[in-house]
Amino acid sequence: MPTRRTVLSGAVYGALSVLTGCTAAPGLSATPGARRAGGTLLPYASENEFAQALGRWRTEAQKLQAERRRAMAPGGASAESAPMASAPMPAPAAAPMALSKSAADSSAAESITNVQTAGVDEGGIVKQAGDFLIILRRGRLFTVRVGGDNLLPAAMSDAYGPSVNPQGAWYDELLISGTTVVVVGYSYARGGTEIGLFELAADGTLAYRATYHLRSFDYYSSRNYASRLIGRKLIFYSPTLLQPHGPAPQQMMPGVRRWQGPDSGAAFERILPATRVYRTDDDFDPAQPLALHTVTLCDLDGGSMRCESTAVLGPAGRVFYVSQGAVYVWTSTTRRFPSGSPERRPEPGTPQSAVFRIPLDGQAPTGLKTAGVPIDQLSFLEDDRAHLNVLVRESGGGEGMWGSERTRGAMALMRVPLSAFGDGRGAAQREHYRVLPAPAGYSVQNRFIGDWLLWGAHSGSRFNRPADVPGAHAFAVRYADSAEPVTLNPGHAVERIEAMGADAVLVGNAGTDLTFSSVKLGRAAATLAGRYVKPGASQGESRTHGFFYRPGGPEGGLLGLPVIVPAVGRRPGVFADAQGSAGVLYLRVRDLALNPLGELQARPGSAREDGCKASCVDWYGNARPIFLGGRVFALLGYELVEGRLAGSGPREQIEERRRVSFAPTAQGQNGRYSPFGN
Repeated sequence: MPTRRTVLSGAVYGALSVLTGCTAAPGLSATPGARRAGGTLLPYASENEFAQALGRWRTEAQKLQAERRRAMAPGGASAESAPMASAPMPAPAAAPMALSKSAADSSAAESITNVQTAGVDEGGIVKQAGDFLIILRRGRLFTVRVGGDNLLPAAMSDAYGPSVNPQGAWYDELLISGTTVVVVGYSYARGGTEIGLFELAADGTLAYRATYHLRSFDYYSSRNYASRLIGRKLIFYSPTLLQPHGPAPQQMMPGVRRWQGPDSGAAFERILPATRVYRTDDDFDPAQPLALHTVTLCDLDGGSMRCESTAVLGPAGRVFYVSQGAVYVWTSTTRRFPSGSPERRPEPGTPQSAVFRIPLDGQAPTGLKTAGVPIDQLSFLEDDRAHLNVLVRESGGGEGMWGSERTRGAMALMRVPLSAFGDGRGAAQREHYRVLPAPAGYSVQNRFIGDWLLWGAHSGSRFNRPADVPGAHAFAVRYADSAEPVTLNPGHAVERIEAMGADAVLVGNAGTDLTFSSVKLGRAAATLAGRYVKPGASQGESRTHGFFYRPGGPEGGLLGLPVIVPAVGRRPGVFADAQGSAGVLYLRVRDLALNPLGELQARPGSAREDGCKASCVDWYGNARPIFLGGRVFALLGYELVEGRLAGSGPREQIEERRRVSFAPTAQGQNGRYSPFGN
């Protein structure tokens, strides 16, 4: 298992013709027998059928690897591994867990998290629960009382259970449902996604409830979040990679266990039977790894957390997106085919990608063959006209780790009616794709806002990005009609695209200056409107949660974004793993004019030794703008700073009202640290 943190017309239409002409190869068919047109994907009928299909793939893959080794070393011999043995059939699975509409509606309350889909919360580093902010940082949970005009640290707790060894674990995401606090992490030592449950008391203290593990591979993505929450239902996506010479797939099937301590010997209870594993009629490619793309729903009600899984079996490349009613998983091959190297392109009849729709109400998944690879979850939109819209690029390996930054080639917008999804034999047709211009640059940003899709790019490496990209940096198109894309020239790299109500803002560096460009999204046109330049600065966060916009009345809206002054020797531009942010910048947005209000800044020298025992790198950032009613806050590492707005019009500015540090001190008893140190 890898450790974490260690011209389109011909391209797309050519791939599309391959997809529509696909046939399954004899002897390697994923699901033997006839398949229905339309309808839904069909699951494996039994554990034996599932084992036989994977056994054939493993045998063919092992033969292919042996042939390659012999070709590289003439005269050598290589033994071929035996096919995988069939596993005993488990008891029939329970009916899949349904997600009610009322649960989705109940989660649509005001949030302090910049989420992609209204009503679908995403795992973050700070959440609000009543009078408290709960903050997850470096393996610990902190509560700060903010209700009743307070700003007082209340309590601190380890973000893991008392019998859990946190070494080799990453605690990344926080969700709250009622008084239940959920910490989502990944443990290499314990074999998968780790879910810690805590209860928030009226005084802000946290009581540990339980720890559960979902057997899975690492979910980490530089842009996406592993967890979602709708009402009392947790939703997880996780991949399980299957290798020809790896463990037998039955030993790796998704399962759940409640942690009882390191010496309990508690085994995983399998939650994905073969009868909940689905796929299309595509044959398995013996040159490619396979993955079980698993969606797990866990119910927070009741004494024990109950989880059930559904999976689609396909190539390892993946991007996933969660709407209010379904999880979409886009699978793709991981091979890369350089332009001008036709001998390395796949043989005719091999599909390049597919998208699966896994309903959250327990119904069977549906699928569609496709071409191209999405950039990230923001490339998707299930709209209110019953269509799925996806921005795709010519090639890429999916969003795992830093895959979103490595998509390449030309671009197209796929727009298909949900009725086109069926048993997986159908394919998106030529009329479902629109060729779009690809921006100059290295890493594409994209966002659906209202009736528009916007995209742009910046360039350079992940940690060291040049400031300037020649040519047009951004485009906008009304995704549901046939109007031509609008070219936008903001004069700076595009490192972030966010919604400001019905309009948008583009953020990125021009030279050493951080630049904000507002975009008016009208019925027929998209136009640049306002501009603000902050000299000598860069973004302090790259993830979507680093930004927040609060709409306003006549006085206008308010946006916040962490900013930093790049260290000496670093080129300007956003980078993912900032370990400290100098401040949060606030702008007043009035008629799309951008007026600076100033910053709430971290206290110089506020970084201190915190006795960190887990998650000692802020992969998900450590700074956030927070708006609570009429109050304005900045989370900056271990400080929470409250500001107030003073003056009006062009003289309006934000001033520091007060601040509090909730940092653990370096002293304590039995490895426990007080949150009340200076």
